Amino acid sequence: MKISAVDLYEVEIPLIPPIAKYYPKIYDITLCRISTSEGLVGWGEYQGKRQVLATHGAALVGQDALALDPYAQPDAFTCALLDLAGQAYGVPVHRFFGTKVRDRVPVSYWSCPMEPHETAAEAEVGARLGFSNHKLKARSWNIVETVRLMKERAGADYTVGVDPNTEFRLPPIAARLAAQLEPFGTVAVFEDPVLKDNLDWYRLLREKTHIPIALHLGAPADVLRALKAECIDYVNLGGTALQVRKTAAIAEAAEVPCWVQMGGLCTGILAAYSVHLQSTLPNATLPCDELPFTRVADVVAGSLVLDQGHFQVPQGPGLGVAVDLKVVEKYRVA
Repeated sequence: MKISAVDLYEVEIPLIPPIAKYYPKIYDITLCRISTSEGLVGWGEYQGKRQVLATHGAALVGQDALALDPYAQPDAFTCALLDLAGQAYGVPVHRFFGTKVRDRVPVSYWSCPMEPHETAAEAEVGARLGFSNHKLKARSWNIVETVRLMKERAGADYTVGVDPNTEFRLPPIAARLAAQLEPFGTVAVFEDPVLKDNLDWYRLLREKTHIPIALHLGAPADVLRALKAECIDYVNLGGTALQVRKTAAIAEAAEVPCWVQMGGLCTGILAAYSVHLQSTLPNATLPCDELPFTRVADVVAGSLVLDQGHFQVPQGPGLGVAVDLKVVEKYRVA
């Protein structure tokens, strides 16, 4: 099955208005389409400009798509090649990762740093849509007021993942905020609360609060180091699909639950790829951070089904989603 063309579409799909107010643009996205002589088409997604992939993509033309090692390619092409292989063999992409252990993958609603009343309004939207957890880019000066208002608007069962991207900085600050937040009973996790160069600080913070502590990590060695330091309750895993598989297995061996963020504010292509992978990870039980619904348009035209805060794992061959080229062209910039 010869590769006849590799097309790269750099797109700018605006974020929904509440987020766009603060983040007019967050990062570049390039969609990758690999076409074959048999008429099959595979898709992948890269967070960056198309020029980075252009040379590698051109070198794939003329090669046998099924003879290539997909995991030896940049991950956007890994995804596209697995999409093609799944279509050729009539199996969903998750079959290439292992045994499927779930049919639905939980996902968080998401907000960037906003004013407390704005975040609370978004929490009400999330709860109304059926989400049960809200990933929040938190700031020390207003997180307590924000969580208070979120609970009022969204209810006691709507939980909050507090992610300050280390803005709390020091354990005494994080411990003080944790003590103020614990009575609300809605904070599900502190992710990257303090500076990440001292794992002893994370172990100390675990002793000061009942709120679970998590780190956002990618390299297998970093996950292993955190587990040995006994400084986390959960772990947020990023990176390529192969990397996430390795790190999830390490965390599973330590009986540590995880969630996955391969794309974040991505499109439905990368989200579908991540959902296939997550469906095979036994300990990926926490709501993921794949957030195509933060964009005003959906390049997969609803074929990655989001229902009551869960993605349904696609069952069709390959990625099992249909890319709408009209949407891609509408938002294409290069």
